[in-house]
Formats: sequence, structure tokens, C-alpha cells
Amino acid sequence: MFRQHLQQLRQKLDEFDIDVALITDDDSVYYYSGYYDYLHMEFGRPTILLVPRDGESLLITPSIDLNMALENAQVDRIEAWNDGLGNEWREHIPAQLEHAARVAIEPQQMPPPVRAYIDTLVDAVSLADITPIVAEMRMVKSPAELQLARHAGMVANAMMQAGREAIAAGVAEYEVALATSQAGTLKSSELLARHYGDSEMSPSTHFLQIMASGEDIIKTHHRASNRVMRHGDPVFLCFCGMTNFHKFKLGFDRTFWIGNVRDKSEEKIYQIALDSQAAALSMLRPGVVAEEVHAAYAEVIQSAGYDYPFRCGRGTGFSFMEKPQLVSGDRTVLQPYMVLAVDGSVSTDRFRAQVGDSFILTEDGYEPITAHPKSIDDVIIPHE
Repeated sequence: MFRQHLQQLRQKLDEFDIDVALITDDDSVYYYSGYYDYLHMEFGRPTILLVPRDGESLLITPSIDLNMALENAQVDRIEAWNDGLGNEWREHIPAQLEHAARVAIEPQQMPPPVRAYIDTLVDAVSLADITPIVAEMRMVKSPAELQLARHAGMVANAMMQAGREAIAAGVAEYEVALATSQAGTLKSSELLARHYGDSEMSPSTHFLQIMASGEDIIKTHHRASNRVMRHGDPVFLCFCGMTNFHKFKLGFDRTFWIGNVRDKSEEKIYQIALDSQAAALSMLRPGVVAEEVHAAYAEVIQSAGYDYPFRCGRGTGFSFMEKPQLVSGDRTVLQPYMVLAVDGSVSTDRFRAQVGDSFILTEDGYEPITAHPKSIDDVIIPHE
């Protein structure tokens, strides 16, 4: 998969008359090389993938992670650098750019120290932006990526079911987070062993659980806390960060109630959220423009008297957010084998409802890859 991506990138470089691409975004480095989980710029340690139109691909990585690179990186050459020795990560870049008339970088993802150094080597007129090319390549998934997406969906489903089963009056939010993390890790481990024979990739789920209950339900990205849930509380569970199987990300969320719906106005708001997602899904198919999906979702919410709270959805893959975005202004024409998260949501001053799932676009529609009941009766958790 990774070598295929690398070869496709070279073809794009030739098509756009680019001599060398410098890839510095963590997820794009993984997409093209299979190398991941290094100590990157948070520790002051850049990793750089240089891909020439002709010649060897080069991965420059900290020597502290050289053994991981040798094991995982599917590139032609690896050069390691160490803190304080020589010119560190800069050592091997000048030779790669010496005869390049046109160099492409990721301006918005390139660490400032790397960008500052590149500016000393390459005139501004010789720099190009590789970001649109990379984004377009990553939109449509290969068969191997689609398998990862389906397996990520299985992990997400296991986490949602475990979260639902853990939600109860008298239970603290963090206890639900523990349950979802354990369920996701167990399912990931099972899938890795059965389908990938992969002892390198960690099955452990990570990312702080997005969860809100009771009066905190209006806090969209609230994290699981010590709050003890009560009978009648609404509860929001989101796995848009935690669904991360074999580096593949998805979107997935649900709203629940414990025992019953105390405030009956919440049922109406929840139904509008459901209807807004359904309207978006009625438009979700190849050939439709991305913003048209958002428009269908927004129309349902706005016609009910509310402002839509955020874009309808987004592309996912090895990043949490990829192209296209399902939002006004995105004129991307949807294509088969994109993976998209599609939400429905309504927010008020006292309550918010959200449902979201992920889908693979097929030749004539879509394939759901997350699944959990979402009718109002199905999301009321019996209180014992």
C-alpha cells in the first residue's frame, strides 16, 4: 500500500513538473512510507520525507527512532540524525535540493524551523505547494485502506456498545471511558491478530473520551470527568478521536438518556438531529457536490428554527479530517471509495443532540461502516 502511494506521488510530481517533494505532515509521512509514532516536533525532532521525481526516496529521522524506521519505513533510503551533532536534520537536505528547479512543500503543515531552513536553500519562486496534490490523492481510498476503514468501524461499534452498557445512574463518566477504551483495545487486538499478523501496531485505543452528561450536554467536546450520572440525564458519547484502528480514523457519536427523557422538548430536538442526518444521507452518493450534502442537512435544522451547529461532515482516513468537507463552499464532487463522517445535530442553550456515522461511498450510494440504534426509543437506556 505505502509503496503504491509513493509511486503515485512520483507520477503526480512528473505531471506537475515538480522535482522534489518535502513531506512533513505526520499523517502524510505515514501515508507514503508506513512510518509512524516517532518523537516529532513536540520534542523538537522533525522527521522529513523527501520524494524526488526521479531517484531514491529519503526519510530523515531522529536516530533515537532509527530502529523503528528500519522496521517500518518503506522507502529507498533512511538517514538518521542526533541532537547536537553536526547539522542535525539539515545535513542531508541540501544535496537533495541542489539540482531541483521546483520544490514542493506543505506550507501549513511544515514546522517553522524546517520552513525557515528551506527558505535559505530555495528561492520563493521555486517553491510550490504540494498540499492540494496530497489531499486529492488521499481522498479516494485503496482497497487496503477500505479494509482498514471497515475494521475501524468494528472497533468503533465495540466501543459504542460498551459505552452504552456502562452508562447508568450512579456511574461516573470516567468509568464509561474506561469501558469504551477496553472494548476498543480488545477488538483492535483481535482484528490485528486475525487479519494483519501485526505485532508492531499497538491495539490500544487512546485520546481522551469525548463525553458529556446532564447539564454538561451542551459542551460539545467535554471530556469524561468525575461527574456521576443521574436518572433522566442525557448522555453524549463521541468516538471521533478514539476510533483510530491501524492509524485509520472515523467519526461516530450518539446521544442517550438514562431511564427516561425528563424534558420532553429534548425529544423534539433529538428528532430534528436525526432528520438532518437523514436528509444529508439522502444526498450522499457519487456525483453530488460536497456542499449539497451540507445544504440538505442545514435546511432541516434551519427550517425548524435553529442555526446549524457545524459542518455536516468531513472526509476521514489516516487523518481525523481530510478532504472533502461537507460544508458550504466545498465544491468537491463526491467519488466512489471516499470515506466520510456524516452528522446530524441541533444545539440550544440547554440541550444539544448529535448523531454521527461513517460511510464508504460506493459506485451508486454508500456503505455504512458504523452502526448503533438511534431512534428515540432505542437510545433511552433502561434504568434498573
